[in-house]
Amino acid sequence: MSQVLEAHIPQPGAPISQWQAYLTLGFAKSKRGTVLKTCDHKGPLYVQKPFYPEGKDTAHIYLLHPPGGLVSGDELVIKSNQASDTHVLITTPGAGRVYKARPDRTLQCQTTHLHVPTDASMEWLPQETILYPDANTRLRNHVELHGNARFIGWEITCFGLPANRLDFGVGQADQSFQVRIDGRLRLRERLVVDEHSRTLMAGKAGLQGHPVNGLMLAGPFITVADALLETMREQCQVNDSVSGVTLVDGFIVIRSLSHDSETMKRLFTLCWEAIRPALLDKSACAPRIWAT
Repeated sequence: MSQVLEAHIPQPGAPISQWQAYLTLGFAKSKRGTVLKTCDHKGPLYVQKPFYPEGKDTAHIYLLHPPGGLVSGDELVIKSNQASDTHVLITTPGAGRVYKARPDRTLQCQTTHLHVPTDASMEWLPQETILYPDANTRLRNHVELHGNARFIGWEITCFGLPANRLDFGVGQADQSFQVRIDGRLRLRERLVVDEHSRTLMAGKAGLQGHPVNGLMLAGPFITVADALLETMREQCQVNDSVSGVTLVDGFIVIRSLSHDSETMKRLFTLCWEAIRPALLDKSACAPRIWAT
């Protein structure tokens, strides 16, 4: 067994630690632009000060989770509440991790709630989440849009440790990503991998043997130029992945399968660079943390 896995298996008789952590962010509009008005947290989950690489109106936020990953019994809850006329981009400094579950198979959970009012924009662009072999996790993303609010977000998940030639094993994962507009469900994606559906990992209607699965959403659009869709479809063709672009109820939806998370991040970043000016009327400005 590799050292990286052994480090997260408690020794017999050792105390079992777990974290119930939450982070609630509140953003407001002021003369100084989009500001982080409130930040309430419990446990090892917090943010640094906002960064403004593209001016005062867009706040870049880096989520920090010092433990670096979830063990059995951990539960993280992230909430963001915005005022009108604010623009927030949230990312992470590195990959998230869900470690091997303990023998009792207690869940490892993360839930995100993003509330975006009319005339506001949210970009949810975390780096990938690595699900270690034999993890047992539930990951939820809930996006609530109101009026003409706009959203760009993605989720990149690596099942197992392909670089170490370790697959997901007997791991279990329940993932969902849903978007509501004025309370009405517009999009809902869900993937469940467990003892009843493990064939999805290799099936043609599932991951087709790819350990990395990705979803990107952007919208809602009133109209989408054919040239924009064609640009992203061309990116999907030249990228070393199995990817596709669709338009669903006003949202651009990109689904991708790959053998490498870095390949998928490059694809999603290229698509983001094309989508952002069309949806938010702003050129792409990558968070500085991505370059470190």
